[in-house]
Amino acid sequence: MTFGTARASRAAGTARSSPAGDERGGAAGSGAGRASGPLIVTEDLALLDDLLRLCAAAGAEPEVHHTVPERRASWAEAPLVLVGYDAAARCRGAARRPGVILVGREHGGLTDPLAGPDPDVWRRAVDLGADCVLRLPDAESWLVDRIADAAEGAGRQALTVGVIGGRGGAGASTLACALALAGARTGRRTLLVDGDPLGGGLDVLLGGERAEGRRWPDFVASKGRVGGGALEESLPSVRGLRVLSWDRGDSVLVPAEAMRSVLAAARRRGGIVVVDLPRRVDAAVSEALAQLDLGLLVVPGELRAVAAAHRVATLAGAVLRDLRAVVRGPYAPGLDDRWIADTLGLPLAGELPHDPDVSAALDSGAPPGGEARGPLGRFCAAFWERALATEGAS
Repeated sequence: MTFGTARASRAAGTARSSPAGDERGGAAGSGAGRASGPLIVTEDLALLDDLLRLCAAAGAEPEVHHTVPERRASWAEAPLVLVGYDAAARCRGAARRPGVILVGREHGGLTDPLAGPDPDVWRRAVDLGADCVLRLPDAESWLVDRIADAAEGAGRQALTVGVIGGRGGAGASTLACALALAGARTGRRTLLVDGDPLGGGLDVLLGGERAEGRRWPDFVASKGRVGGGALEESLPSVRGLRVLSWDRGDSVLVPAEAMRSVLAAARRRGGIVVVDLPRRVDAAVSEALAQLDLGLLVVPGELRAVAAAHRVATLAGAVLRDLRAVVRGPYAPGLDDRWIADTLGLPLAGELPHDPDVSAALDSGAPPGGEARGPLGRFCAAFWERALATEGAS
């Protein structure tokens, strides 16, 4: 952290002495993956203490000055500029740029802008070219989100694909892992999320159960915003991708709010996110379904599987905007991929070829789809080629 004055350094010391965890329950305050943060301009030590605390909650590392910094790049290139009301006059004449916010505290002479602040506040905001005027603590939650967006770069969100089994043992987890590995081979940031607490653990399926990093039990208390960078850096790295799975302890319940916060953080930094989901649809699964761009329902080619998949499709389709069928052979007499997709009333995403070598590979510890030239690897590569081309054209 860079400070322009000794006063700012003393204020930062006060802020650092407080607990480092994210008060909103997320991973952003862990210190991992700390992103470049805003430029703060103020000599108000109480306001500075508040702003440093909010930057910590957003997982951002700020630069602090008491006036416009001499190095012009600090003002021009900061993702966000937070100017205290006390410093507004000293910043008059600074280069106009987007992302400047005038900030004050409840007892610092700044009235609530929504209640009609005095004309001097608006005059100073106009002089700065500020986007808005905020008062703390009322606007803290909004400001944490804005700081995190600016620090992480609020660009295109990750293409997020969920995989659901039409019946037990349909091969959804296998397909989810293979899709994630194929996504990583495209060179894009890829994150695999295990949304089924009763499964065997996707980290095990990938051979990464011993990899160091956080698992779902570390995130079940997450609320509000979780820093995307902090989340990613905290997860195990397995075969070129990040994996959020389960530990080997007792099954834990993921609250809907935790699922919403963690998946939003996973998506925020772009790339690819693959989510393996259970067949039941509870509150947490509904939150996951709502964040998917596309869902894949894996259906074996047999009548009982089609009947079971129809119930799953009805439940998931009530939340998910785009659900498609992936049909897996071999087929019972009279069935084929088109008939199954039509019977389910779903678009056909593709036919997953029968590959007898997958089971043998898994038994030997090889990851599913790890061989890019195998049938499963080729299916996943073709899927991403179509999906990413569609995303680029949108």
